[in-house]
Amino acid sequence: MPQSQELATVVPVPPKPLRQHLPGAKATAYDERNNLRGPVLAKSAELIVTNAHILTMDEAVPRADAIAIADGRILAVGTKGEIEALAGPDTRRIDGKGGSLLPGFIESHMHLFSGAAELEDLHLGGVKGFEALKTAVTDYAARNPDAPFLMAQLADYAILSEKERVTRHHLDAILPDRPFAMSAADHHTVWANTAALEAAGLLQGKALGPGNEIVMGEDGLAIGELRESEAFGPVVALTGKERAELGLRTGGEPDPAPTPQERAADRAILKQGLKFAARHGITSIHNMDGNLYTLELLAEIEAEGALDLRVKVPFHFKNFMQPQALDKASRMAATYKSDWLSSGFVKMFYDGVLDGWTAVMVEPYADKPDWRGEPLFSPERFKELAIEIDRRGLQIAVHAIGDGAVRAVLDGYEAAREANGARDSRHRIEHIEVTTPADIPRFADLGVVASMQPPHPPGAMDFPLEPTISVIGRDRWPYSYAWRSLKEAGAQICFASDWPVADISVLRGIKAAVMRRKWADDLEDQSFTLMEAIEGYTAKGAHAGFADDRLGRLVPGYLADFVLLDGNIEAIAPEAIDTLAVSMTVCGGKVSHEADSTSG
Repeated sequence: MPQSQELATVVPVPPKPLRQHLPGAKATAYDERNNLRGPVLAKSAELIVTNAHILTMDEAVPRADAIAIADGRILAVGTKGEIEALAGPDTRRIDGKGGSLLPGFIESHMHLFSGAAELEDLHLGGVKGFEALKTAVTDYAARNPDAPFLMAQLADYAILSEKERVTRHHLDAILPDRPFAMSAADHHTVWANTAALEAAGLLQGKALGPGNEIVMGEDGLAIGELRESEAFGPVVALTGKERAELGLRTGGEPDPAPTPQERAADRAILKQGLKFAARHGITSIHNMDGNLYTLELLAEIEAEGALDLRVKVPFHFKNFMQPQALDKASRMAATYKSDWLSSGFVKMFYDGVLDGWTAVMVEPYADKPDWRGEPLFSPERFKELAIEIDRRGLQIAVHAIGDGAVRAVLDGYEAAREANGARDSRHRIEHIEVTTPADIPRFADLGVVASMQPPHPPGAMDFPLEPTISVIGRDRWPYSYAWRSLKEAGAQICFASDWPVADISVLRGIKAAVMRRKWADDLEDQSFTLMEAIEGYTAKGAHAGFADDRLGRLVPGYLADFVLLDGNIEAIAPEAIDTLAVSMTVCGGKVSHEADSTSG
């Protein structure tokens, strides 16, 4: 497959201007002639927003009333009168109507291609009990009579009850004559009926690699529960969405090469996902799966002038790959490096998830005393890979949910530092659902970014308390989803949704971070303040993506990414944050989403 050429021009980032203003001072502007912040202005604004409650996330000028944009960058922030003075005859004026204006949201962990491909599937969030499941599935099947394979998403592990796990026999009782499967919300387990298992060639079982399992019954046949991607990959292939899943499932390229019609269809899927993200105020995406094909499609979208969000796409290194596969990661990083489309990092999975007992624990599971989980990489092999990836100057982002996985990844990062020397690598650990007191301070010591998701803690948003908190076990609760503990220990924490695992809504995520409740009275409060939560989705996301010198704050000279809300997020009650809506999303000075006519 021909490798795409870089299509976007790297925009030079100006040196950090001198701070010549204090909170409450006059409007400040970026002046290209002298590279200073000050009252000297070089041009008229293309876009101004006034009558807004602006939270800049800039300590020097934390609040303002209005903002001016020119040439894709922030020209000035200040009062309405000061910003109005920058308007020219062609300036577009936006009345903020008292709403909050924030830096554009940075989604630091999501799955763009697969999430977009799932938008038309049956969504089972909130469905509880056999009868409710039966109604949802049969109604969906009736609406799609010609679909060769029916797929559902967001099924809860306890969708039947807290005691009963789904089997193919339950699904056969609902839909016996058509292939049907449903994915857990975390996308680490799929349940399939007999017709789907037979079509995928899995009913008799299959040899799999470490960390993957086709759960078998006493009759020697698969019971319908498929744990991890190697187990359920053949089922996903039957949905016709395999290309959208490749970056996550194999990290490889489509084979055979897609036809022009298939490429056009895949671009349409990605465009739908980009539009969906922009509706929620997202201006930057750190995609957490990837391959060259995804980058090529996004480059084609950019060539059409339709890439309205910034996207980072990794090389996904799987445990069956050899180290020389990292040559491709280096090529991707060298080819795609603009502010709109970039690579530069390697994504890996060290373990699975708690509810499927595939997360790797230091001590055995509370409800499985003889099981700690099976890692996808041995600790020694992971160290060797971390050293090699770090040697190449690439960032590493590793899915690690269990405390055993978190420790092994930290050990790998420490080995890389010892072998290659310390640098500003900003290696990341994704999720960190359970950790240990001994490992919490190591994040700051090693400069490791903690990439965490406010929707994930059971009870915080959509995920129920059970079975997860019982799987974790009472002794590990104090160190589970430990945002506050990590922050107080000096860790850099960025926030995200992990869409489509959880709702993409950043406002719901902010509410979940602020409103999070303790599982027991004797536990430390792990919730964040409103400003900390917003920072997690803005400035800290920019730091995690090596873009904190141009994104994540509303500072003159920074790239013009912002989101305008229809109300004041500081004035509304915390429990009502998710009643706010995104009025407008602007990325690089271009409007990527507009709820209605907001022009003044």
